[in-house]
Amino acid sequence: MNDILPPDSARWEWLEGKVRSLMGRFAYRNIRTPIVEPTALFVRGLGEVTDIVEKEMYSFEDRLNGEHLTLRPEATAGVVRAVVEHSLLYEGGKRLYYMGPMFRHERPQRGRYRQFHQIGAEALGFAGPEVDAELILLADELWRELGISDVRLELNSLGEPQERKAHRQALINYLAKHEDLLDEDARRRLHTNPLRILDTKNPSMQAIVDAAPRLIDFLGPESIAHFEEVKAILTANGVQWTVNPRLVRGMDYYNLTVFEFVTDQLGSQGTICGGGRYDYLIEQVGGKAAPAVGWALGLERVLELLKEQEKVVPALIPDVYAVVPSPEMLPLAMASIQKLRRAGVSVQMHAASDRSNGMGSMKSQFKRADASGALCALVFGGDEVSRGMVIHKALRDGSGAQTERPLATIEQWAPTLQSIG
Repeated sequence: MNDILPPDSARWEWLEGKVRSLMGRFAYRNIRTPIVEPTALFVRGLGEVTDIVEKEMYSFEDRLNGEHLTLRPEATAGVVRAVVEHSLLYEGGKRLYYMGPMFRHERPQRGRYRQFHQIGAEALGFAGPEVDAELILLADELWRELGISDVRLELNSLGEPQERKAHRQALINYLAKHEDLLDEDARRRLHTNPLRILDTKNPSMQAIVDAAPRLIDFLGPESIAHFEEVKAILTANGVQWTVNPRLVRGMDYYNLTVFEFVTDQLGSQGTICGGGRYDYLIEQVGGKAAPAVGWALGLERVLELLKEQEKVVPALIPDVYAVVPSPEMLPLAMASIQKLRRAGVSVQMHAASDRSNGMGSMKSQFKRADASGALCALVFGGDEVSRGMVIHKALRDGSGAQTERPLATIEQWAPTLQSIG
């Protein structure tokens, strides 16, 4: 787990702001769920024999009442629990999004920590393939807005339960013939969750996996039609895709469309966003059966990819640095600064670290003003203030030009401080 400190935190704020704006344009509304949920919610929702449930969850017993609780390893189950608990689908489908920390006890690596952060979008109560496509278009539009390139979209269909059941039996029969070549993890899952074996990262098993029966070959006409319409909508919108028949995702709740956005620039952690349809999860957690589809992206991975592709993320810097030569000027200077802030101007006020030398020398204050990145400095000098004026000094245009401005009309000229200097 790690701290996110300034100035790096400004990159997070910028990315989160981009996402909020985009979600609003797609009519998705924010939902915020607890970080701690009952352990049973994730066991029931994610699947008892998934890596997350078996190996990675931070679970504990509440000392007061003995309840088994877990730090959320992902957010979809919690969102579905909230939707059911508050009957959010009573009046029709909902488009929701979330941001926040998740927790998994796994090996820390590039772009992934044990506390990591996700942004997700969930459309609940909609059965049509157009909503699958809408969510994919939403993620694709985010890459465009962030300037991210070289990300490929991989698609697959997991079909419906009966189709998966037929494929599951064929897969077990096939893998059982090669059981001596399976690793310990695959042998353990052979009869409990064989589909997860297809997601193995073990190089020695790739040839076996590549030759295994493909789920896509077991799909019926309705599942195929659903998948074909998703692909047609994406193609009509200029979104390139490839079908990856081995794409299964890490949770058991998916059916029909699944997808991942993948990059080759982050090493083994190449998936930056993934999701799919989960039409049976709402019923599994105790609600009335309803369709749903969603995705989640990893903030750390997206920020790492932005850095890898040398995309410039705007820094959060003040518009103005207030230089205050003497303590006597502080009351009026701070009253003026408040007016500037109310007018939408970002102001950093000089504050002395050691008042034994007053507010510090003008030289040291201007040095700090320059280091702040501010566009300009406002100098509250005694002579100028006595005449109702303040000195404006440009810091970024190379001229260092100084002019005087009237304090009495500060609200009128305050907005110009956001673009001059």
